[in-house]
Amino acid sequence: MRGPGDAQGSFALESALDELAYKLNIDPIELRLINYAEVDPESNLPWSSKALRECYQKGAERIGWNERNPQPRSMSENGMLIGYGMATATYPMNWRESVAKVKVLQDGTAIVQSAASDMGPGTYTAMTTIASEFLGIPSDRIKFELGNTNFPSAAVHGGSTTATSVGSAVKAACEKVRDSALIMLQETNSIFTGNQSKDIEAKDGRIFLKQNPSQGISYTEILTQANRESIEAEATSKPTENPKYSLHSFGAQFVEVRVDEVFGNVRVSRVVSAVDIGRVINPKTAKSQVIGGAVGGIGMALQEQTYMDSRFGNYVNGSLAEYLVPVNADIQEIEAIFCGEPDYNANPLGARGIGEIAIVGIAPVIANAVYHATGKRIRDLPITLDKLF
Repeated sequence: MRGPGDAQGSFALESALDELAYKLNIDPIELRLINYAEVDPESNLPWSSKALRECYQKGAERIGWNERNPQPRSMSENGMLIGYGMATATYPMNWRESVAKVKVLQDGTAIVQSAASDMGPGTYTAMTTIASEFLGIPSDRIKFELGNTNFPSAAVHGGSTTATSVGSAVKAACEKVRDSALIMLQETNSIFTGNQSKDIEAKDGRIFLKQNPSQGISYTEILTQANRESIEAEATSKPTENPKYSLHSFGAQFVEVRVDEVFGNVRVSRVVSAVDIGRVINPKTAKSQVIGGAVGGIGMALQEQTYMDSRFGNYVNGSLAEYLVPVNADIQEIEAIFCGEPDYNANPLGARGIGEIAIVGIAPVIANAVYHATGKRIRDLPITLDKLF
């Protein structure tokens, strides 16, 4: 259910492209490059940013794409048929109106609030990282609070929207706090007179002039001099009504599979996922998102299936005791590669969502690799032993 619609549609499209590549006797990457879209073919708008070519290149290099024998059922080792596959992934950048509140206290700490949620993608970490950068306060002195309807409103936690929507609001609120701090400084410190927001930076809890970093003052000193307990600001982030660009993330997935020639068991031995998501807020949590998406895609491709009792309309495997999902023993090497640059055409933060695109191309890339290994095209998921036989 991750990436609903896109993940399922990708299986059909990317399987068809792979089949066409074999029919034409052309490399699957080359086929996609021949049909590479320089602009959005539906809206005719230019992409805000697109590093898909880089994704193809780096992913292919890492998996050893050019070292494979491209003929189906041509590679084997110790009774295992070996197959390589590739697929493209794309997912729209969703940006929805969100609000954040930031308060810097006299002791130099900060509190950031938004009625967002965190179901596991690292919202706490990402928002703290954003606030730390734009306030210039170390992350261990910032507390991000979410999950309370009394906090400023936030976008729904779905559709890979949180980083772009809430993150842009946090950035804007932090910049408002810095502007307020500058105004207070101009009232008490002559070296800041006449300077604007673009003339200052903040780091290590201090605000200083870009041209003279030694001339700076801490948030604590600013508030003490102004006899204030805190600086507080709230900001709203929302998309433009008439966008000039088409906003999408892109990726290229590559896998190696090993299929038991006698029993038909499929093992995904390697996954290389190269994605262009604009700015990567936190590399560690972003990598975890790619791993999680790949694991979900392996389940979609090889294991997950519901069975219906046709007499009563009930699912007969409606629990994790009977519904198969990948476990640690099913997962081997998964590698994440991040391509492209921050995408400031997309939003002020330069980031695009990663939660869903991480899974979009995984099911078809596994099916394509299974075809390369076995010579058998499976068009109905999951890929089970009976279908291979």
